Amino acid sequence: MISEDKRRVLDLFAEGRKLYKLMRFSDAADKFDEALKIDPTDGPSKVYLDRCDHYVIDPPDEDWDGVFVMKHK
Repeated sequence: MISEDKRRVLDLFAEGRKLYKLMRFSDAADKFDEALKIDPTDGPSKVYLDRCDHYVIDPPDEDWDGVFVMKHK
């Protein structure tokens, strides 16, 4: 059984992923940030928050398939 906090983090992450796929990166970032306020060690939320921050500045093309392509090391 998982804790209520972990359930909330999972729900927020799922909401964030849906928004991410819809290219609503600022809204998605808000969900991932909220998840990290509950669990600052949540790796997936950290990764997606970084990706959202990147895409807010440099959005993908309109035909984006949801795959993050790393352009810099």
